[in-house]
Amino acid sequence: MERVLIIGNSGGIGSALESALRARGSEVTGLSRSQDGFDVTDEAAVAEGMARLDGEFDLIFIATGALEIGGAGPEKTVKAISAEAMADQMALNVIGPALVMRHAFDLMPRNRRSVFAALSARVGSIGDNRLGGWISYRASKAALNQVIHTGAIELARSHKQGVCVALHPGTVRTAFTEKYLGRHPSVAAEDAAQNLLGVLDGLTPEQNGGFYDWAGKPVPW
Repeated sequence: MERVLIIGNSGGIGSALESALRARGSEVTGLSRSQDGFDVTDEAAVAEGMARLDGEFDLIFIATGALEIGGAGPEKTVKAISAEAMADQMALNVIGPALVMRHAFDLMPRNRRSVFAALSARVGSIGDNRLGGWISYRASKAALNQVIHTGAIELARSHKQGVCVALHPGTVRTAFTEKYLGRHPSVAAEDAAQNLLGVLDGLTPEQNGGFYDWAGKPVPW
């Protein structure tokens, strides 16, 4: 039976992914701040929570993240940059997943395929940035992509069949995005979960260290 760990399973995408995985017979363990006190920005809480886990996981998926923290929304201009708001973005969107990664590779099997994936965003792509704005969020996701790519190099040394990737889920209708959807095409969290599962199921070790969208297409760094 496939064993899955979802970090942030109480959020829109995380909960939809958990439901989809359980529906197909996977054994799912979820950790979140609201349900378990698993705060990815707290190094001690991450270490304690990960240490309580038993066995190996075929998939470890990080679904945490935020576009707006403490009422500070995405900047429209560099003049709106705030040190506190940027630090909050980095703590949740970059440092949190990195702290989880610090412990996660030890929970992944070395004798078969396994996947470590984190939700990133297309706006974190430097090569795809044509509009500007959203500086702190963009920077945090670009930094997350670097963490994932670097972690993938290390994973390949110990887990020959391992895959470590960043995933862009598309624009998903959740509490996370409701204020910013506008006229952008969007999908329900349940549809996004199915799309992501389709990508995850098809990943191979040759794609280790990549950045892919909800359709499995590479996203520019």
